[in-house]
Amino acid sequence: MNRQIVSLAALAATLVAVPVAAQQATSPAVTPAQADAFVAAAEKKLADASVDGARIAWVNATYITDDTDALAAKAGGEYTELQVKLATQAAKYRALPGLSADTRRKLDLLVGGITLPAPTRAGAAEELSTLFTKMGSSYGKGRGTLNGQPINGSDIEAAMGDERDPAKLKEMWVSWHDNVGAPMRQDYVAATKLTNEGAVGLGFKDAGALWRSGYDMKPDEFAALTDKLWGEVEPLYQALHTYVRWKLNEKYGDAVQPKTGPIRADLLGNMWAQEWGNIYDVVAPAGAGDLGYDIGDLLKAKQYDPVKMVKTGEGFYSSLGFAPLPETFWKRSQIVKPQDREVICHASAWDVDNVDDLRIKMCTKVNSDDFVTIHHELGHNYYQRAYNQQPFLYKNGANDGFHEAIGDFVALSITPDYLVKINLLDQAKVPAADKDVGLLLRQAMDKVAFLPFGLMVDKYRWQLFSGEIPAGQMQAGWDKLRLQYQGIVPPVARDETKFDAGAKYHVAAGVPYTRYFLARILQFQFYEAACKQAGWKGPLHRCSFYGDKDVGAKLDAMLKMGQSKPWPDALQAFTGMRDMSGKAMVAYFAPLKKWLDQQNKGKPSGW
Repeated sequence: MNRQIVSLAALAATLVAVPVAAQQATSPAVTPAQADAFVAAAEKKLADASVDGARIAWVNATYITDDTDALAAKAGGEYTELQVKLATQAAKYRALPGLSADTRRKLDLLVGGITLPAPTRAGAAEELSTLFTKMGSSYGKGRGTLNGQPINGSDIEAAMGDERDPAKLKEMWVSWHDNVGAPMRQDYVAATKLTNEGAVGLGFKDAGALWRSGYDMKPDEFAALTDKLWGEVEPLYQALHTYVRWKLNEKYGDAVQPKTGPIRADLLGNMWAQEWGNIYDVVAPAGAGDLGYDIGDLLKAKQYDPVKMVKTGEGFYSSLGFAPLPETFWKRSQIVKPQDREVICHASAWDVDNVDDLRIKMCTKVNSDDFVTIHHELGHNYYQRAYNQQPFLYKNGANDGFHEAIGDFVALSITPDYLVKINLLDQAKVPAADKDVGLLLRQAMDKVAFLPFGLMVDKYRWQLFSGEIPAGQMQAGWDKLRLQYQGIVPPVARDETKFDAGAKYHVAAGVPYTRYFLARILQFQFYEAACKQAGWKGPLHRCSFYGDKDVGAKLDAMLKMGQSKPWPDALQAFTGMRDMSGKAMVAYFAPLKKWLDQQNKGKPSGW
């Protein structure tokens, strides 16, 4: 699922390693006490500005007009100008001897906590904000076509999951990418140039180095870590890719999907081929693949509406001992798509006042995907509330991957056992052990299939920022990385009038994406740890820690830390480990990997 967390604190508080060029000479007159005072004043200014900015952003996202676009662009520009000003001032204190660990950490956050830094010259911040507001709104108003008729983003996502006619899938894929991505190509080139200029002004090599430095390590070390994690899980993805390609060839024939080479992107049940669970029916093995239930069907049979789905998600967190969501959550959230206006349907979680004005923004449909998404988005909200006693600069996840992983690891507990406990599934219909391959394959179609996409979206932008992909090869660069990492190709040839990357929300809106790759890894570490704490003895993928208040208490302790400590400290607090690792994910899917290898015997692997 394509999700975004929205907290204005997050815009100001992404931890970075110290870029050498930003370490300005320290005046002898400057003292640690002055640095402490500067940090306190900076936090107050950012906190105050963030609330109005969040309110304006909320109105713009839930009521897209030229006027709200203009207000959001102005507010975003002013906030960026404030961040750049404070970051520039903060740099002069960082080399000062005698600083407390707390002040030094906050200075690091101030200098490097800007996702989209603008140059300091007059008008640049508003220009950059206007570009990303325009692209984000264009995405929200975007339309593809189905049977020649316009179809909005929310509906086209659902249709891509249900449709099995390759001609109609091709129509939706091509129309969405042509109508949404291509028109923003030049704006994106301009925005990339401005963002890079701003990052260099803060002492970074380019904006990609700035983004990579938000993980308590040097930018190059972080890039190496992501490659290491991918290496641990790549064999699992390769096995899944080989199996799915074979099943798609069985269904569609050589003319649509050949037996060898890459997979055609529009056949995988998702506009971006990032998660493949919607075509589980195409690839499910006979017998074991029939799980006996579909969560969407169960929800409809029990007459769930979107609000009841959210109430059920809240119930999971309540079972762990977390307090109920505030009443304002129910009054102010956008849970269903309004019929009278344009909105951004992309699911997101909001913390408007940095205390307890928590909200979600969704265009919820009664189906399995959105049931899982609700559990995910609420994970953001409970994390936001847990750290609301921290100073403003620490009101964030231990790293951005943590923030995404919390709701995801809770959603791993949407097992048959959990569905029975909340009266969605009859005990008699719980799949037996002979269905384990099917249960794991269904999970892998989303969790494993996502891994290379989660990694390559930012690899693409890092290469744009560094110039490795020139502005004249933006489409070719995107296609090359999608082939390299995902093993997929577009259904029709693309040329340099296109900008397919812009047809993905996070690119249009300037939201970093590596967090989602990290979250796919971290969620299994969290889940494995929670299941051990709960004393679970069965197969890992059947574990649900629903109702375990001891797990909830330990989780809450980690969440309350926010970003006050380096992420290895937070990871250790809950899991006992200090390193991110793909081993828990590999262990979870080990029975499936063994089965896939048997199915793939004699079939060519790779592309």
